[in-house]
Parts: sequence; C-alpha cells; structure tokens
Amino acid sequence: MQVGTPAVLAVDQGTTNSKALLVDASGRVVAQGAHPLAPIRTPHPGWFEQDPEDLFGATLQAVAAALDAAGPDVEVVGVALTNQRESVVAWHAGTGEPASAVLGWQDARTAEYCGTLAEAGTLVHERTGLRLDPMFSAPKLRWLLDHTAVSRDRGLRAGTIDAYLIARLTGEDATEAGNASRTLLFDLHHLGWDDELLALFGVTEDVLPPVRASDAGFGTTHRHGPLAAGWPVLAVLGDSHAALFAHGISQGAGKVTYGTGSSVMVPLDGPGQLPDGVSTTLAWLRDDPTYAREGNILATGAALEALAGLLRLDDVGALLELAGSASGEAAVSYVPAFSGLGAPHWDRDATGVLVGLGRGTTAGQVARAGLDAVAQQVCDVLDAVPEPLTRLHADGGLSRHGPLMQLQADLAGLPVSASPVGEASALGAARLAWQALGADDAAWGGAGDVRTYEPRRDEAWRKAERDRWRDALARSRGLALGAGSKGPAARRAERIG
Repeated sequence: MQVGTPAVLAVDQGTTNSKALLVDASGRVVAQGAHPLAPIRTPHPGWFEQDPEDLFGATLQAVAAALDAAGPDVEVVGVALTNQRESVVAWHAGTGEPASAVLGWQDARTAEYCGTLAEAGTLVHERTGLRLDPMFSAPKLRWLLDHTAVSRDRGLRAGTIDAYLIARLTGEDATEAGNASRTLLFDLHHLGWDDELLALFGVTEDVLPPVRASDAGFGTTHRHGPLAAGWPVLAVLGDSHAALFAHGISQGAGKVTYGTGSSVMVPLDGPGQLPDGVSTTLAWLRDDPTYAREGNILATGAALEALAGLLRLDDVGALLELAGSASGEAAVSYVPAFSGLGAPHWDRDATGVLVGLGRGTTAGQVARAGLDAVAQQVCDVLDAVPEPLTRLHADGGLSRHGPLMQLQADLAGLPVSASPVGEASALGAARLAWQALGADDAAWGGAGDVRTYEPRRDEAWRKAERDRWRDALARSRGLALGAGSKGPAARRAERIG
C-alpha cells in the first residue's frame, strides 16, 4: 500500500473564520481549507459573543475542506493548534460540551469591574506583565462564574479557546502556557497559576485546566467528522505567538499580525523591566521559556470592515481599491476606538472619530484614512517598545496589500518584510509540531520569499503625519475638547472626582 506525503494538520481557529492547513516537513502547504464563523453577536454595547458550537463546527468544516483538497496522497502524522487568545468559554469536563457563550477578546463588558480593582493594577502588572484590562481573560472568567453554572458544578471547566478545543478534540484537560499567560492569572516568572491573582479575581484553580508546555503533547484526537481517531495533538500556540514562531526572528526585529485586531510582538530572552504601555508575555514554553513584548490593537481589520460598511462598499477589498484613488497627502484621520483603545493607550473611554472632514472630502480620502489608522496604530505600539528595532515582519491578510505595507514602512521608518502567505499562525504551529516530531528545522522553507518595503519618506514627513494622528487620538480621548464639553475625559474626571 502506497503511503502518502507526511503532513501536519495545522488548525487555526480565529475570530472570523477557522482555517486548516496540511503542511509537510519543509513548510510547504500541501492543501488548505477554511470556513467562516457566524457574525459576532453584540447583545449590548461593548459585548462581543460567539457560539462555541459554531467555532467547533467551523473547525471541522475547515479540516474537511483541507483533507478533501489533499486527497489520498497525504498522511496526517499529527495535529497542531493555534487559536484566538483571551476569549473565554465554559464547558463540561470530560465531554467538552459548551456551557456558555464565548466571550470574545474584544468584549468590554467587564470595564467597570476592572475599575473596582484599580488598586491591584501594579500587582497584576508585576506578576503577569499585562495591564488590568477587560481584553484579558480573568475579568471575563469572573463574569462567567457569576452568570453561568460554572461556580455551582464541579464538573465544569472554564478557560481560553485552546483549552476548549483540546477538550473537544481529545478529551484532555489542559491549556497551553502561552495562552495561560494572557489570562491575568499566570505568573510570568514562576510559569504557573498564581494563588494571589486567583483570589483577586475569585477564580478557583479547580475550574481552570492544568498548564502544559507548548510542545508537551495534548492527547490524541477522537473521531469527529473528518478527524480520525488517534492523531496526536503535538503542539499548541496562541495565534500571535504562532505567527512569531513562523517567522523565526530573533532580537532586534519585530512582527505585526494584521487581523481583526493586530498584534505587534518583539521576542525577548527574559521578561526584564516591564514597560507600562505594552505587555510582556510568554511567547512559548519549551525546555526554556521565550518571552515577548506585545502591543494589542483592538481594531484594524475590523476598522476597515466598519468603514467599508459606512461607505456602503461590498467588502474590505473594495475599500482598499477606493483608497488607491485618493491623491496627495492624507487629509482625514480615522480613529476606530469602537470599544476604546488598546496598547499603548489603554483608554476604554476613547470613542471613534473622523477628523478633518470638509465639503471637498472624497470617499477615497475617507477610505485612505482607514489604511492610515491601521499603520498609525502599529506605530503607536512600536514607539512604546523600549527595545530598538531594525526590521518589522508582517503577516495576516492585509500584509499582502502593497500600498499599506509601504505606508507602514514610511510611518515606522523601518523596512517591512511582508509574508506572501497570510496564514502565518497555522504555519508557526505546524513548524513547532514538526520540531516536536524531531524534524530538521534547517530544512524549513516556510512561506517562501518575502517582499521587503523600504522607507521612502524622510523624518520631517513622518513627524508631520504622526502629529496629525496624535491630534486625532487626543480628540478621540476627549483630551482636545473645549471647556464645558462632556467628552470621555470629562466624564472620566467626574467619576474620579
């Protein structure tokens, strides 16, 4: 009997879709499939929910599409998993059957609750490297404990999406260390759940899955539709961490993943001093930990989708085409603070604004402002990272849009190397899985040739563009409003007073 090409099945469960890639030992994508998720539910302002059954079903559909595309010439030797981070869900132990909705990473329903814990912000930052913010998992886990049966039934678990999918796929009770580091419950230095933080958020350890290293193995698959029984789950990484692993970059370079939101990451040997504007996180845990600086941007792809809808365009592709029609210097600034601002501002009171509109403003200029918002937010994070950078690697769907990548290089003043393949997260998880199998990483070719965009603008242009953006940010945050205005800053001052 002829044996097919050995391949790792790399599953990427994201915010808007699930993807599956079959990747051979050289990093070549043999086949792939994808399936969209149902639209995010927003039952109240600032709430972002998803159906966990839809997440799992879309994952199986993506796997089926990849396996169908590969045909009989591929032999699956293991599974790698990468996932959206910070989102949480509750499920029944043993079966993995969901017991709550998914509270998405964008969800801000716990903003007021986080405000009541403000005095503990320094403790949280020192232990976890993260800001006390509703984007991270612990406040949402607390909300689940208060609003579902988790606290009343010892047969239930609650945690991040990696742990939910592991439970559904294999029946194992485990979460990956990098994902755990995004919860506000994980000690960045001792690499485990922290008793004091658990007590702070009122989350008991018996509710949480045990933490495992990123390549420790997470059981074997049960038969689920296209999934065969007995495939070993070799490696698990959070999506941004997996993209960093895919690039194989070392200190002195960073990467940005353009997705619904964006993640800017810079690898580190150790946590070092903890800057305030950006997070310090565990990138992955193997024999030794690898750390990273990270800035999380709440809306980039989502910002373009919203702007496309506002302009009554069919999709983001149409928006990008329209943006190309704008000539001359940028005239409009767009701050997509739909649920406030993430790194490095961490201002949940900020609101979305369009600045600079005039009677002569064109739809193309407004569309171009969307591209500007994506690149400017990345620069905000880069400016807050204390380590000097010499290059930026880019991945995600928008990394294939040349005008945006050139704008990013110009605004950042750095060369930008853009991956020709958008699925860097799945490739990174596959790369770690192959290493766990003992494959020679020197043979890894990954996504192939990258395209590098060199900065074309001088520092005077960059300063003027950054100043224009900072003015729009100030207006978004209520910091540029006249006396008597009831903008976000004024409301915030009233609450503090």
